[in-house]
Amino acid sequence: MNQNTTQFLTLVRREILRFVRRPYNTFLPPIITNALYFSVFGVILGSQIGQIAGRSYLQFVLPGLVVLGAISDSFENASFTIFHGRWNDYIQAVLTSPMSNRSMVAAYVSASALRGIVTSLLIIGVGLIFTSVSVPNPVYLVSFLLVITTLFGGLGVIGGLWSSDFDYLTVMNQFILRPLVFFGAVFYSLEELPEFWGSVSLLNPMVYMVNGVRYGMIGVTEIDPNTSLAVLTGTTVVVLSIDYVLFRRGYGLAE
Repeated sequence: MNQNTTQFLTLVRREILRFVRRPYNTFLPPIITNALYFSVFGVILGSQIGQIAGRSYLQFVLPGLVVLGAISDSFENASFTIFHGRWNDYIQAVLTSPMSNRSMVAAYVSASALRGIVTSLLIIGVGLIFTSVSVPNPVYLVSFLLVITTLFGGLGVIGGLWSSDFDYLTVMNQFILRPLVFFGAVFYSLEELPEFWGSVSLLNPMVYMVNGVRYGMIGVTEIDPNTSLAVLTGTTVVVLSIDYVLFRRGYGLAE
């Protein structure tokens, strides 16, 4: 094992331990929140709404809630660890190490993506208590989750470097990302919207993520999954490239 690999794995391990050691703060909240979602939207309202696209309402909303948890936790993990490291100056220990900028970005994003994936699996586990899914397209499900969590891990790095206060992190997560997901066809089908609003919804990138995961989990989608996956993959590459450039230039890392 060469030096770069050892350094990369060491930082990844540190970042993983940071959220694994605090499960009550990292994993318990999404479990409780989604149990409430499933109880209210799936059991209580779902029985009144009936089926959408040949699936029960709970099966239809489950993929969207998985996306919501995945992007929230992957973004939050990366943005918080970068900003907290800047705030308390311990990120300097990483910056002064012989690690390459590429390895630093890869480590932070990998750990954040892993947290997002673990959260996704927990939400799926909670959902399976209330309903069942056959997962007809597991390759698409895994591919979309990997791309989505990596993308928002990368965006979280940008957010952590840009933020000058903890409130910035809350604003980005609670008032930008979450609303976009809620209006990303999580709780409804695009076909139910008037034509104008259906067209407007296609400008929301979350629509493509939700439909991609939905296709993997229950075989239902309103958008071509191959196109969505290609566009999201390309966007992820661009975001990771921006992360690398920001680290190389020291943006937000040095006064």
